[in-house]
Amino acid sequence: MTDKKADKKPKKPSRQQVYTLLVEIGRKDGDGLPKDSTGAALMIYASGIDEAEAVRETVAILKQADTAPLDVSGYGTLDERLAEGHDIPDEERALMQRALDENSVIVAQMTPFFEGDDATKH
Repeated sequence: MTDKKADKKPKKPSRQQVYTLLVEIGRKDGDGLPKDSTGAALMIYASGIDEAEAVRETVAILKQADTAPLDVSGYGTLDERLAEGHDIPDEERALMQRALDENSVIVAQMTPFFEGDDATKH
């Protein structure tokens, strides 16, 4: 016996894409950063219909996680980054795929800042 509902309509392709974001966070009680750090940079892969949605979702989740997002820089989708000549290793691509599959926000890397660091923006 087949499921007739499954046969009626093919699933619409998702409009979700994964965006690479660099988020700078400041200090906040309970943020989990090293005691003597002044903040951190987070490399994030976030899914969304567009980059604005990915940024909104990322900021909301980071605030729920007791961090203090200060600035978000967007680096585009995988295709956009490839078109710009970025070299994207397989492990990074796997994290991007996971963000898409799970419709989630994934922190791929966290780099704390310390007093005297040259934390220039990219």
